[in-house]
Amino acid sequence: MALPSTMKALLLKNDGYSRDPSGTALEAMEPYVEQGTIEVPEPGPSQVLVKVGLASINPSDVMFLKGLYGQPRRQGQPAGFEGVGEVVAAGAEAQGLIGKRVAFATGLSNWGSWADYAVAEAGASIPIMDGVRDEDAAAMIVNPLTALAMLGIVKDEGEKAFVVTAGASQLCKLIISVAKDEGYRPIAIVRRDDQIDLLKSIGAAHVLNAEAADFDAKLAEVMGQEKPRIFLDAVTGPLAAKIFNAMGKRARWIVYGRLDPEVTPIIEPGQMIFMHKKIEGFWLTEWMRSAGNDKRMAAVIEAQKRFSDGRWKTDVTAIVPLEEAVSRVAGELAKPNGKVFIRP
Repeated sequence: MALPSTMKALLLKNDGYSRDPSGTALEAMEPYVEQGTIEVPEPGPSQVLVKVGLASINPSDVMFLKGLYGQPRRQGQPAGFEGVGEVVAAGAEAQGLIGKRVAFATGLSNWGSWADYAVAEAGASIPIMDGVRDEDAAAMIVNPLTALAMLGIVKDEGEKAFVVTAGASQLCKLIISVAKDEGYRPIAIVRRDDQIDLLKSIGAAHVLNAEAADFDAKLAEVMGQEKPRIFLDAVTGPLAAKIFNAMGKRARWIVYGRLDPEVTPIIEPGQMIFMHKKIEGFWLTEWMRSAGNDKRMAAVIEAQKRFSDGRWKTDVTAIVPLEEAVSRVAGELAKPNGKVFIRP
């Protein structure tokens, strides 16, 4: 098929990182992206060109826009880490993907998904089963594969109980549902009482509201009862430090996000020495590189099966046309408990 020479995209307005720390909420799109027209990129030898059908917006996208993520911005390039679409062109090493509907991630290519066309590495492009909705496929990689990969860490540790922050996020809801199916006991930390019953209904063993007056006492009680060793943390800051401090020997604090921009204290450094506690990071891109093909493919197949048979379903707040994204996305993201997508 003949491809157009230009395309519409939401283009980054800033380079590099921000020098000014700010909150994790997106107050407006205008300071960070603008709609523009650029040339359709050409895929490299190991890359594919995807005609984007739907692109997701994750907390990592917001942090990236604001210059607070671990990757530098490049002014004039499209934003967006993830989406779904049809492969319309490919480099010499990726010809087999042409014509396929794929979920894709752009973290390695730096050509974002908030555009008519995106470039992704073939290794970060997953052919999608017919029974999987675009809304699920567009959010297939960042959250579902992270959920399965991190639950794998829990399994390897050998303990049934584990702790998650941002418990009502899409990612944590996926983790909790799989954990329930496999006999594990998630301890979810939230900030609102109205999230407690929902998370218990999908499999959380305990749900603690960090804003409650008795949170410290309940945290100590649950830590003593369940003795979790793994702490999967998307928040950081003082709350995460408090949780980690309350955990027992050989606890592992695994950081995969930073929703709280406040300084993260280590309350008792001696625990690292005498209780053998550890703090480490998790980045899905690195896991996909290092996990090995068997683990990676098992996670991909499991995620698609769960979406196809209805065990998983992406909660959708809004699907925003690309031409309306600058004016609408911030407002839609402020609504709780669902994902926002951009449709080119």
